[in-house]
Amino acid sequence: MNLQIKLAWRNLWRNKRRTLITMASVFFAVILATLMMSIKEGMYGVMTESMVASYTGFVQVHAKGYWEDKSLDEAFLVSDSMTSVFEQDPDLTGYVSRIESFALSATETTSKGAMVVGTDVTMEKHMTNLDERLVDGQYLEPGDDAVLLGAGLAEYHKVGVGDTIVLLGQGYHGTNAAGKYPIKGIVKFGSPDLSKRLVMLPIETAQTLFGTEGQVTNLVLLLDDADQAFEAAARLQPQLGEQLEVMDWHQLVPELVDMIEADRVEGYVFMFILYMVISFGIFGTVLMMLAERRHEFGVLVAVGMKRIRLASVVLIEVVTISLIGAFAGLLGAIPVCAYFFLNPVPIGGEETGQMMEDYGFEPVIQASMDASIFIQQASIVAIVACLLAIYPFINILRINAIQAMRS
Repeated sequence: MNLQIKLAWRNLWRNKRRTLITMASVFFAVILATLMMSIKEGMYGVMTESMVASYTGFVQVHAKGYWEDKSLDEAFLVSDSMTSVFEQDPDLTGYVSRIESFALSATETTSKGAMVVGTDVTMEKHMTNLDERLVDGQYLEPGDDAVLLGAGLAEYHKVGVGDTIVLLGQGYHGTNAAGKYPIKGIVKFGSPDLSKRLVMLPIETAQTLFGTEGQVTNLVLLLDDADQAFEAAARLQPQLGEQLEVMDWHQLVPELVDMIEADRVEGYVFMFILYMVISFGIFGTVLMMLAERRHEFGVLVAVGMKRIRLASVVLIEVVTISLIGAFAGLLGAIPVCAYFFLNPVPIGGEETGQMMEDYGFEPVIQASMDASIFIQQASIVAIVACLLAIYPFINILRINAIQAMRS
């Protein structure tokens, strides 16, 4: 076997041009497949970041039935037993207390419906990095009698930092909720929809506005690993009792999950077509190699070399070329995908960009740097190339020495 490996390695570099062409076909196939899948997964990441990570959170706790009605009357107190459950859970690092409701935001000349969110500003900063999303002004401090305004909403009202906005709505159990607040900062969210309708203020100020002193409408749980959201929700539900419900992000934004799954199925169809194109490209280079060396194979068989040994040498050659090309493609794909990861491409065109904004997504194309994507695509292309090596193996087993030498 060692002799066959040595022969295969020497044969590869007897004709460097042929070997490099074959490797290049695998190399570019890996880069193309990886880039396509990386961009698709990156787009899913942008969608999830825009609609989930930047605001909704991956797991929420609220009163049973609250998610359907979003009513302040479903507010509840955070008990010591609840905080004890959160502290003992290995995957949780904390929680963000919120009060969410709707109100009319108004200035002297404009008015618009807004989603008003009172939040624990310290924990909110840890979860959503809200302070890093400021485009103007300063971040809130606990107890501030001021608000942060979404950039889109500020643009609609034509207001900025230092201006005042009025909030009018309905409070706890039908009471009136009205307040006048200075704007301390302007925030731009990944989701354009949020930026156009969100008003944030410290939870103490919101509790005073809506008359829900000491109560919250929902808790957003902070996780060490967002991939554990489903397991964490299932684990916490029986510990918190029937009066509360724990929902993971698949339940919170099911329309996003359905959209991603539908697009992923479509992506599999395109990837299958791409793999077929890649397969024919690699197969073409293998056929070229067989045609160029047919006379050589005929001579070797004629002088007494066993067909099985010759076929094994060629099989090792093709597999070696495939593995080297796949590994080189893996290394080559990393900087290409990293560029599109660090430099997201804005989606041009009013219609396409506006359509994405209407769905609540940031209109950019960004690649993913998930290591599993690179390993998976390199492995698939390498396996395809190795399977194609079966053809020259069988072809050489059936070779006719006289006809081959005449060719």
